[in-house]
Amino acid sequence: MKLSNRLTNVTGGGSDGWDVFNRARRMINSGTPVTELTIGEHDIRTHPDILAAMDAAARSGHTGYAEVPGTARLRATVAQRISERTGVPTTPDNILITPGGQAGLFAAHHAVCDQGDTALYIDPYYATYPGTIRALGLTAKPIVTSPDTGFQPTKSAIEAAADGAKSLLINSPNNPTGIIYSRDVLTGIAEVCKAHDLWLISDEVYDTQVWDGAHISPRSLPGMSERTLVVGSMSKSHAMTGSRVGWVCAPKEVISHLITLAIHTTYGVPGYIQDAATFALHQGEPMEETVAAPFRRRRELTMQALAGQNVVRAVPAQGAMYVMLDIRATGMGGEDFANALLDAEHIAVMPGESFGRGAVGHVRVAMTIDDDRYLGALHKLINFAKARAKAE
Repeated sequence: MKLSNRLTNVTGGGSDGWDVFNRARRMINSGTPVTELTIGEHDIRTHPDILAAMDAAARSGHTGYAEVPGTARLRATVAQRISERTGVPTTPDNILITPGGQAGLFAAHHAVCDQGDTALYIDPYYATYPGTIRALGLTAKPIVTSPDTGFQPTKSAIEAAADGAKSLLINSPNNPTGIIYSRDVLTGIAEVCKAHDLWLISDEVYDTQVWDGAHISPRSLPGMSERTLVVGSMSKSHAMTGSRVGWVCAPKEVISHLITLAIHTTYGVPGYIQDAATFALHQGEPMEETVAAPFRRRRELTMQALAGQNVVRAVPAQGAMYVMLDIRATGMGGEDFANALLDAEHIAVMPGESFGRGAVGHVRVAMTIDDDRYLGALHKLINFAKARAKAE
């Protein structure tokens, strides 16, 4: 018996990018202590008030099937949030509630691409992007950025890849680089999308984690609301990673068809979780700032720790809960460096190669442990890199 090509080709026949992470977890399971700086999991868990709202909703009986598109209250709350933050009129008919941002990415590509179509995405990328695209029977085509352009995608590079493509996936604030796309970059992206009739899928799950500059949703640019699908999530903004609640914001016709898809796949999100998400969003920016504060603080600690040496350099971390470190001065690639660091210091970071060709010679550090442990691990990483650079 043969499995489907779509399933067996999700990783494209290679690594899924999680090798170092999985090795670190095996070490931990065998009893070896490891400092994990790998995934975007908050060290401060979901706020007790959100959990209380979730508990109250469940105990009041909202444990049965919930409305598949999302509860009326949550869809209205998300629509209002987007309207206020982007200036684009948005109604509940523009919103589908999904089991997290990952399900939103899958649904968005399902909505706008047919099997065999080419779907573009920016490299470096969040590790699941190409697999999500391949899982739908699409051709995943990266547009590689580089440190030379600050990992900002250029209009010319996107234009060169656009012929014959159906969609373009972008992510700002960006995971893994921490870069926020400038207005000029987003304007160039919009111009290419309109010229080549591309759907734009904008992953904006880090929109509340902005340290330098401003987040601009491309849906707000002229002529883009009708061709843009925005993916959002409660995971990063409210430390609700395990609750699995997100959304797709798109034109009404797109949402109407995505509701049909949800009926035949996820069948919605539990009602008590949606009620908790509604409660959380109604707490406004103060709660979001509380969740974001540790990463803003650790970003400053990172810059201080890196000052005075040039072996390890940071990509300017403008947003998100990560910092991308350039370790090319060691003469090592990101994967070799991450594996050697894990062996020598029992510190786990993600190799740049986990996120594509553009990040070779880099590692991504998640700022997701308490300040003292984080600084201690960072200093060990820097000293490890210095020793390797001298050995070269």
